[in-house]
Amino acid sequence: MYQKLREHIEKVVPLGEEEFAFVCSHFTLKKFKKHQFLIQEGEAVKYNYFVLSGLLKLVHTDDTGKQHIVSFAMEDWWEGDFYAYYTQSPATMSLECIENTEVLCLTLEGYKNLCNGLQKMERFFLQKANFGFLSSQRRIISMMTSNSKERYEQLLKQYPALIQRVPKSLLAAYLGVSRETLSRLSH
Repeated sequence: MYQKLREHIEKVVPLGEEEFAFVCSHFTLKKFKKHQFLIQEGEAVKYNYFVLSGLLKLVHTDDTGKQHIVSFAMEDWWEGDFYAYYTQSPATMSLECIENTEVLCLTLEGYKNLCNGLQKMERFFLQKANFGFLSSQRRIISMMTSNSKERYEQLLKQYPALIQRVPKSLLAAYLGVSRETLSRLSH
């Protein structure tokens, strides 16, 4: 299980055996069942999650009770309510399993220790944060400038494996369209 984490990190920075052992000492393995929550709105966010297996959805519920899917996360992805995690404020989003899921959990203290104790990990997390930021910007621009068909085609092109695993109702919510509209788009 930690080998997947090593392969993920080594796409950015190489690790020696002692360095990898140091990295592993900061993570905890947790398993969750389908529909189980890793984070619930209003609660403290203890961890940032690296997905080993399974599928998650990050959801924000607005004042009217409408749920907005912010993102999905599958194997080899990081997920969490990052604002709440880094500021140690209550969660404004929920993280729920769409499938049975295994994750490696990293506390904020562990994150800081990794960055302070191993400069390579600081570089790794910086690159992950930068690419996450770029991805978020692309999604925001797409939501503002693309029609529903264009957004669907972008999702198909960018994440073909995700389309096969996410129920159509959740894909529709992610794209900001009705289930019926998504059915028309996918035919």
